[in-house]
Amino acid sequence: MARNNRLLVGLMLSAHLEVAQADTADVQEVLVTGVKERLYHAGMLKETIEKTEVVSADNIAKQQAENLTDAIGASAGVRVNNECSMCGVKRVMLNGLRGEHTTVLVDGIPTHSIVSSVYGLDAIGSAGIERIEIARGAGASLTAPEAIGGTINLITKEAHSNELDIDVAAGEHAYKKFAAVGTLVTSEDSTRITAIAQQDARDQFDGDGNGISESPLMDNQSVTLRVSQDVGVQDNLTLRGNYVTSEIFGGPMNTSIGRAKSNYFADPQYSSAHLFVDDDVRNNYIAKPWETTEWIKTTRNEFAGSWLHESDADLNFTLATSFVQHKQQSFYEGFIYDADNNVRYLDGRINYAFTDNQHLTIGVNNRQETLRSTTNSSSEQFIADSFDYASSGIYVQDTWTASAAVQIAFAVRADKLVADFIDVQKPGEEISQTLVSPRVDMRITHNSRWNSRLSLGQGYRAPLSFFESDHGILDGDQGFNIAIDRLERSKSVNYSLNFQQSRISATSSFAYTQVQYLAQLSSDEYAVPTLGQLNTTAAVMDYDVALTFKYNEHLSLSGIAEIYNYNAAFEQAFTVAPVEQRLGLSADIEWNKWDTFISAEWIGARDLTAFATPTHATFDAEGLLSKRKHAPSYWSLDIQTAYAISDDHKIYLGAKNVLNYTQVRDMQTPLYYEAGSFDVNHVYGPLRGREAYLGLKCAF
Repeated sequence: MARNNRLLVGLMLSAHLEVAQADTADVQEVLVTGVKERLYHAGMLKETIEKTEVVSADNIAKQQAENLTDAIGASAGVRVNNECSMCGVKRVMLNGLRGEHTTVLVDGIPTHSIVSSVYGLDAIGSAGIERIEIARGAGASLTAPEAIGGTINLITKEAHSNELDIDVAAGEHAYKKFAAVGTLVTSEDSTRITAIAQQDARDQFDGDGNGISESPLMDNQSVTLRVSQDVGVQDNLTLRGNYVTSEIFGGPMNTSIGRAKSNYFADPQYSSAHLFVDDDVRNNYIAKPWETTEWIKTTRNEFAGSWLHESDADLNFTLATSFVQHKQQSFYEGFIYDADNNVRYLDGRINYAFTDNQHLTIGVNNRQETLRSTTNSSSEQFIADSFDYASSGIYVQDTWTASAAVQIAFAVRADKLVADFIDVQKPGEEISQTLVSPRVDMRITHNSRWNSRLSLGQGYRAPLSFFESDHGILDGDQGFNIAIDRLERSKSVNYSLNFQQSRISATSSFAYTQVQYLAQLSSDEYAVPTLGQLNTTAAVMDYDVALTFKYNEHLSLSGIAEIYNYNAAFEQAFTVAPVEQRLGLSADIEWNKWDTFISAEWIGARDLTAFATPTHATFDAEGLLSKRKHAPSYWSLDIQTAYAISDDHKIYLGAKNVLNYTQVRDMQTPLYYEAGSFDVNHVYGPLRGREAYLGLKCAF
């Protein structure tokens, strides 16, 4: 009988329309329900057992988050690590793992590679994102087995009506943002179109006035078109195209990349005797602009498509594919690095409910990735980091509702992987391996208020690029060396306990992850940068608590607390010290037409000597002043106030880093000299000061 009822519900929903009659007016509200939405609601497409944090579009807007890194940085278990003051590279860390262990998905399809996760994440605009789903732990996604840390899934806004939203803002340090999101639904209600355009930019920031920026210029543009087409009542075809350009310029102030490049090419062999007055990086910069210029130009073309076919209420089939071309042009203090990174992805799966209590998912996928890089290095020791990478896998997942209180999902993947660095000095395939990776997820409902989730899984990842390690690419003029011959292998356990009441929601989480053969940058006996792997196991534990309290209809309070514990092997794998303790607090105050959002973050003190960060380095070339070995704790504060002029128009005012704290206020510039060379890795605190802004949102 239950099986027949489910079939009846499916047939009723396939009419696609839900009509609500208002009590006091002859007005109808029409909600379009397509094939995908129907199956999501029926639980036939979405994996719901594993713990998943959700960042809503409303929360993204209140944080004034222009890009992905800003949008998720305050979430539990997530840390966006700023790892270079010159080039502005940010790494998204989940459960304390490194940035390369995070996989980014768009509408469930992998779109970012190792290379693009370095400079590409700040270029992912927030406009048109309906929500962001964060799943932590190895094997968090059937389609992204290399996500040792977890996955970040960006869900594009689905068109349900004809509308256009415009968001314009400007502020300090040449900050500007323009975003437009338009949705269109055809008269037959079967075609849904979402069009998105965004441009955001900000200038360099030099907090200590020495003529070298601590935070670079960033200029991003993106255009996205998504079309969802229902074909009859059983098929849906979705196509998505995205074009992105991004420019980053860090280093000397009051100049341009054109000037820096022309200055370099006029005399490539030139080298200034002194970069700073008295060789002290806290004093004024006096060398040529190109000698500290770091410039990265990124161009991305993304295409993704999926076809969903529903045979009946118990069986559906999905075929998804994507192609991404990521091109990078770089100028690192005279070293030129250009790369063309292409990724092709294909996934097919069947979802079948063979009983009322069991769903079976069977699928296959294939990933083909290539990197072709060129440089201006003349070193005979140079080994290009160009590679070919291929993975093919098959996976099975059985989702079983054992009782009203217990759900279990068991999944297993078998993958064949081949990684080949194609430089002539690297003959043969570095990695050729077949492996099996299991995962178990369990959800237990203790009562109406308490439930638990437990996940255990294994994962893998192929270290493929010098971007694996901070600044590995910057020493390329000396040549590279690659000593990679094994996959990184991980084991992880994640547990969470959730309490839910009408006004209170609280979740406590624990995660433990081990990684074998972790990629690590070092130098060989000739001081040539070498990408190798640790022989000891790296491990990290993460404890976090998230709490939301709705005091009344006008006030909501939230908070998170986190502690990360790294073992000695993992600590030495970080050249920029990660966060070990964090506290986040926020308040959302709504009163009449006003809405004020306040968020504060506390970062705990750290012993920098535990990490590979250069605490022994000096401010100056003579070794007179050593860098701080202890990073102090600090607070940061953001605030935004919005006023609804009408139902369709809103004006807002806010500021990021209201307290204006940056580490250069402690005279701790991220710059240093070490053995006569110059670098930028002494980063432990904010590098960009207060940024006030004013904006307007309009809906049509």
